[in-house]
Amino acid sequence: MTQQFKTKITSKHSLFDLHLKETFEYRDLIALFVKRDFVSLYKQTVLGPLWAIIQPLLTTVVFTIIFGNLAGLTTADVAGDYIVPGFLFYMSGNIVWSYFSGTLNATSGTFINNRATMGKVYYPRLVSPISTACSHLISFGIQLAMFLVFWAFYLIRGGTSITVSPMLLLVIPTVLEMMLLATGCGIIISSLTTKYRDLAMLVGFGLQLWQYGSPIAYGLQLIPERLMWLYMLNPVTPIVTTFRYALFGFGYFSLTYYLISWAVTLVLFFIGLILFSRIERTFMDTI
Repeated sequence: MTQQFKTKITSKHSLFDLHLKETFEYRDLIALFVKRDFVSLYKQTVLGPLWAIIQPLLTTVVFTIIFGNLAGLTTADVAGDYIVPGFLFYMSGNIVWSYFSGTLNATSGTFINNRATMGKVYYPRLVSPISTACSHLISFGIQLAMFLVFWAFYLIRGGTSITVSPMLLLVIPTVLEMMLLATGCGIIISSLTTKYRDLAMLVGFGLQLWQYGSPIAYGLQLIPERLMWLYMLNPVTPIVTTFRYALFGFGYFSLTYYLISWAVTLVLFFIGLILFSRIERTFMDTI
């Protein structure tokens, strides 16, 4: 009787053999890793998941005091008599950046942090970065819920330009793009750090520069018009501005730059998948 095998491990793979179908078959393992990562993140902490609320809340207060009150940086993305509470402005940017930077930083250490498990047990290696992105999505969901509480408070109280519009639906594709961009950049770095460990040391510094090169602590009106096209090529910029536009009902939204941002995101994600697929075959020999 011929024995049937469900999984075949071979040494020959084409460039575009990304194991996506096989990864989907391991969705139960992804769910298990998501639970593990989320639990371990707040394990042995007194406040537990409340830190997902406390961290962006404190960061928002600091940004409001330093960038809003002391530095007096504009929170306007477009010219006009729009009124947006500085607290909401900084919180919206902070929860977006918190998810993006957290996911990128975590996925950038996929091979190094999971080398013990990957060296003993076979499973599609993409399971690890995907589960990391999904586990951080839980924290983002908690932070978004906290933001919506403050958003509803200001909306009901009045005195602002915040409105509810159909553009609110843009939150969904914006979060999806943010997830793909963070995962794509993370797995590119993870693939390169198996050979060049110095790159891991630069991730934190690079994220800080990227944050201040994105409209997190200030509005787009701070950017000179002649440099706007260059500034908008940063894929995070349309994500942040579109996220704010969707939630506030006004602001800056350019379909052209938004589509360019999506194109850059998909290219980086696809490059990341190819690099990841190539490196996973031999990473145990170099890590």
